[in-house]
Amino acid sequence: MKARLAKDIVQESLDYTLFSWSKQKGIAPIAVKSAKGVYFHDFDGKKYLDFSAGLMNVNIGHGNQRVTKAVVEQMQQVAYVTPSCVTQARGELGKKLSEICPGDLNKSFFTLCGATSIENAIKLARMYTGRHKILSRYQSYHGSSNGAMTASGDPRRLPVDSQQAPNFVHFELPYLYRWEYGGEENLLKESIASLQRQIEYEGPGNIAAILLEGQSGTSGCFLYPKGYLKAVREICDKNGILLIIDEVMSGFGRTGKWFGFEHAEIVPDMIAMAKGLTCGYLPFGCLQVSDKIAAKYDNEALSLGLTYSAHPVSCAAALETLKIYEDENLIENAAAMGAYLDQQVENMKQKHPSIGDWRNKGLLGCMELVKNRKTKEPFAPFNAKPEEMVLMNKVAAKIKDLGMYTFVRWNMVFIAPPLCVTKSEIDEGLEIISEALKIADAAVEK
Repeated sequence: MKARLAKDIVQESLDYTLFSWSKQKGIAPIAVKSAKGVYFHDFDGKKYLDFSAGLMNVNIGHGNQRVTKAVVEQMQQVAYVTPSCVTQARGELGKKLSEICPGDLNKSFFTLCGATSIENAIKLARMYTGRHKILSRYQSYHGSSNGAMTASGDPRRLPVDSQQAPNFVHFELPYLYRWEYGGEENLLKESIASLQRQIEYEGPGNIAAILLEGQSGTSGCFLYPKGYLKAVREICDKNGILLIIDEVMSGFGRTGKWFGFEHAEIVPDMIAMAKGLTCGYLPFGCLQVSDKIAAKYDNEALSLGLTYSAHPVSCAAALETLKIYEDENLIENAAAMGAYLDQQVENMKQKHPSIGDWRNKGLLGCMELVKNRKTKEPFAPFNAKPEEMVLMNKVAAKIKDLGMYTFVRWNMVFIAPPLCVTKSEIDEGLEIISEALKIADAAVEK
């Protein structure tokens, strides 16, 4: 009976709903019945270790009833008000975010998700500066709405390139593992020189903002060369360009600090937030804006608006989520467990020749798997075709079969568990991955 029920639940979704980033035939989604902490269970009773925290967003772990209680209490009072009205939760959340964010980032515009945070950041940057171009990085991801997708340097935008929004310019930032010209110091020097040239070519007076992730996520957890974000901040200041940092994935403790950019000791002009703000318990986002930008609209209409902006129930969920981070010391735990994870993966490298590189900041990391450590040939190339994913699909299938849910893309296996994860749970997860890596190890060139 259970097997039939699970099968029926999956089939109903396949028959009547559409799935993101997938061909619609041949997929086998997990029918999730319950979730708690770092685990969830399907309708057949199988237990899965969630080693990517959903989509790198369930930072506080699954099933925290403190959020449930806050949501219920808010809905019992008022479930919705127009954004031109206010609730207690709205003001308290704005105040709390002002305390968390560094510098003069004191004003919150509440959105619905990461993409709408990015869309409004782009719009506001253009309105504030009177300029039109947005510079962003190849191998980045900022969301699936039209402007956010165009800003992304991700191949998921390629099928809709003909529909892309205008005035977005991409620049390349290589990553150290595949940089062949003289180490990190030289990588930094060349990357900054290349960006400066591109700004000159595009015209500094035309550029409204540079948009960068606080820490790289689904593109491959690429680490910035040391000093890169600080140099970009200086370039922006020199040319009157705004710096927008996308913290949708890397924010709220994921990297061992409140925000990923804090590792670089900078303060951006705007922060795009979502994911860890409510940890997926409810859809929600925020664009955090500096006092300087906000002041322009003290006596001028702010042309941003969303029907569900500052939704009271989502505000209540976010406010309680922020309290949970502090009460349960989750940011400190992310830093400590990240260091432990780094140590354990280094040990795994001795056992698994298929691990070419490990890139991680806090609990936002991925393994890059290669056929040959000397040549660094990947098991699947960038934007791999289905026929190029045969081996990596076997690795992913083995991970799932062994009771783990995590993100596998091209030749990369991501590790980004909830921030409440323990050493024993990390060990459990790495043991599963280690077993799956035997498939890749067997295909390593001798």
